[in-house]
Amino acid sequence: MNLLSFEHYSQIRKSLAQRLPDGLILLKGGSPVVRNGDVEYPFRQQSDFLYLSGFEEPGAWILIDPKNKKDVLFIPKADDHHLVWIGTLPTLEESRKRYGFSKVCYQGDLKSEIQTSLRGYRKIYAPKEAQNELKRLGRRSIFPEDLREALDELRAAKIPGEIELLKVSNRVSGDAHIEVMRQTRPGQYEYQAQAVFESECLKSGLSSLGYPSIVATGKNAAVLHYNKNSEKIKDGDLVLIDAGAEFRGYSADITRTFPANGRFTQKQRDIYSIVLEAQKKSISAARPGALSAELHVLSMRIIAEGLKSLGILKGEVDSLIENGAVRVFYPHGLTHMLGLDVHDVVGGKKRCVPNPTKVPVRFSARLEAGFVITMEPGVYFIRFLLESPKVQEKMKDQINFKAVKNFLDFGGVRIEDDIIINPAGAPLNLTHVPKEIDDIERLCAEGRELAHRKKRF
Repeated sequence: MNLLSFEHYSQIRKSLAQRLPDGLILLKGGSPVVRNGDVEYPFRQQSDFLYLSGFEEPGAWILIDPKNKKDVLFIPKADDHHLVWIGTLPTLEESRKRYGFSKVCYQGDLKSEIQTSLRGYRKIYAPKEAQNELKRLGRRSIFPEDLREALDELRAAKIPGEIELLKVSNRVSGDAHIEVMRQTRPGQYEYQAQAVFESECLKSGLSSLGYPSIVATGKNAAVLHYNKNSEKIKDGDLVLIDAGAEFRGYSADITRTFPANGRFTQKQRDIYSIVLEAQKKSISAARPGALSAELHVLSMRIIAEGLKSLGILKGEVDSLIENGAVRVFYPHGLTHMLGLDVHDVVGGKKRCVPNPTKVPVRFSARLEAGFVITMEPGVYFIRFLLESPKVQEKMKDQINFKAVKNFLDFGGVRIEDDIIINPAGAPLNLTHVPKEIDDIERLCAEGRELAHRKKRF
């Protein structure tokens, strides 16, 4: 299953060559990583290499010669051991037809090809992991930072083929999230909800995740990168699942929070509604030219106003934001870039702008058409922070710690969608998972009704 033709990757390589016309460009693909003993982690290709080639096997190299308009893919040659234990690899001719390189060689020809192609160049653009190979070939000036900058600039705004891959990963991941809502019950374990998500993705042909799945119930949902997924789901708990599969390397990143028993309590509705409003208004404001840092402050303002209305925060909203009171409940960023990396490249130094706010942010950039970003506000009741004497002393005039005691076991709420910045008008939301309270409760009820029917028959 591959929606991209070799012309797609060929054009990307040409664009990179146009940005770096005065040097030879060399990239090294990923290598297997040992887990323990003679067992390796599942292989995932290095993101830049995948971006330029679509080649997903380990042990490969790319050489781009801008002056001679030549690009060469170097692939491993299957020896007898590989054929017996792992299987076949693409042949040279198969690889040339499939990936569109002007030339395909075996990895053993790398040294001679580099030496031949170096004539006429004083520069080599290569990442640090390729420099040991180059040192063995004699002197040349190597510029890893310039290569990094050029790749970041290219990868930031997604082109149509990349968007199509992200649509697939989002559709499959979204359907899997829906199944988790339908099938989760009190008395199950977090890992069972994880199993539902991951099996649904696998059944749809997506065998790799963009990141380890987070399934956090009750107070665990206040741990931002919770990874144990081992607790029993209790009646009355909220379940937060942050999970996304990847397709051809392009990952979804979706979070939903829902009641384990299918019905939100009033307290849960109150917090959830604040987060949902922050997300919807932030998405609406995400247009070309908008500053990511200012969108984050917008989400903080909405969360501050909401928590203030519940008596949890007190004082002026601007002060709550600037003095850090909101960050006690919302300690992470609103958004990040999404693509071949879950926290994808920002887009190079030229795209980064000074943070115009007084609030620390994950990244500060001016949004452009073609950017794919997450929108993920949250509210968390983190016991470690809320019971800290240092925090209590510093925030005593801004946080109602007496009211907070009623929320110490609440956990947290995060809602995360993946959106594309459009040239004009509202962004396109790739994520189709229900997030309105009534829709979530209806979906949970449908799942219970379906399970009841199956049990009867």
